Amino acid sequence: MAIELGKLGIWRHYSGVDANFAAEAEKLGYGAIWLGASPGGDLAYVDDLLAATDHLVIATGIVNIWQDEPASIAKAYERIAGKYPDRFLLGVGAGHREATKEYKKPYEALVDYLDGLDKAGVPVSGRALAALGPKVVKLAGDRTAGAHPYLATPEHTRGTREILGSGKLLAPEHKVVLGTDAEEARAIGRATVKYYLGLSNYVANLRKLGFTDEDLEGEGSDRLVDALALHGDAATIATGLRAHLEAGADQVIVQVLNEDPWPAYSALASELL
Repeated sequence: MAIELGKLGIWRHYSGVDANFAAEAEKLGYGAIWLGASPGGDLAYVDDLLAATDHLVIATGIVNIWQDEPASIAKAYERIAGKYPDRFLLGVGAGHREATKEYKKPYEALVDYLDGLDKAGVPVSGRALAALGPKVVKLAGDRTAGAHPYLATPEHTRGTREILGSGKLLAPEHKVVLGTDAEEARAIGRATVKYYLGLSNYVANLRKLGFTDEDLEGEGSDRLVDALALHGDAATIATGLRAHLEAGADQVIVQVLNEDPWPAYSALASELL
């Protein structure tokens, strides 16, 4: 890959990332920021983030295929990549059926969307695919630079790497809460994790990873929340994140759930970089 992401990235809602945020992340040593929550349109704010930094990569995590046509996103890609070569990665995905009225046959829709990006000139090396299940993981390996799993565990990372093989990007997201009060940290983690227990694609994937009905009911068991939202001191969290790298990830993407994320970003960069 021409795009160098580094081994540690940040996942954050695109509305919470500005030029100052990007510059501080780069200063700490993070290699990429993945802009979450279906950023779309002309991606004009990406230019500002790249202009404020020297080598940080900005990736979309993800552009939702139901919201923007491939031709329009390709124009945004061409603009950004032309100004900032090898510093923008177009992450695309199908989202989830509960939030999308048009959600039909997502695999076929992804194939069609990638065909559209091909036609519009977006290179395979400049795009990644949100992928959980094996069929879409294989598609990510065949048609893009690689896979960006969300709400993943190291076990999932290991299985994903086996499907992708070597030489393809694997960049899973993982949530963290910096704090040694387990009850308080778990409550913060659960407040985010519980949302995904109403989304069928994530629930199906968690079942494949061995979580039971008891784990998945209500707001989630402690076992589930602890697996999906690592908590503790920086060294403890770093051990959990490092497990993704040991399982075959090229980059692990950190989503900090603390209200002020910077203490966690700083401490984890010290531990992992």
